[in-house]
Amino acid sequence: MSKETIVAKRYAKALFEVARERGKIAEVEQELQAIADALQANPDYVKLLEHPNIGASVKGTMLKQAFGANASEEVLNTLQLLVERGRESILGDLVTQYSQVANDALGLAKAKVYTPLPLTAEESDKISAAFGQITGKKIRIESFVDPTLLGGLQVRIGDRLYDGSLSGKLQRIEKSLIQA
Repeated sequence: MSKETIVAKRYAKALFEVARERGKIAEVEQELQAIADALQANPDYVKLLEHPNIGASVKGTMLKQAFGANASEEVLNTLQLLVERGRESILGDLVTQYSQVANDALGLAKAKVYTPLPLTAEESDKISAAFGQITGKKIRIESFVDPTLLGGLQVRIGDRLYDGSLSGKLQRIEKSLIQA
């Protein structure tokens, strides 16, 4: 884990505690994600925020003008704190870490599901239920179409990969034949 990720996790935990006290866990997560998406779409704005010759007060004002109407006091204060401490570069990590801290505390897990064809709502629900039993958490599915898969599916939850794809099964069969 990089130093920036560790620092981002500390800020994320602190923001999560404030959000939990005020009953705004999901709202704060959505606001952080919206801000991260906006910054990702505007790399020039990010360069401006990270520029060393621009003062923290100017950067704080820029953030309030850009996101003040759509962000809560908790999120704006966190952004201001990051700017004051020269940690603008960890905003992306902060969003990721906040989501992870919130999910862990609420017993949720995010699963990325890769299939050769789009999933129906019913299939998504079945996958969520099956992996919920395996992990003991409520699973939120993010579905991706991967045309390179021959069939089956791959599910990534955190750093674990559950490979039920045909290509994965063929690789395991090949490996067992080579070992035998």
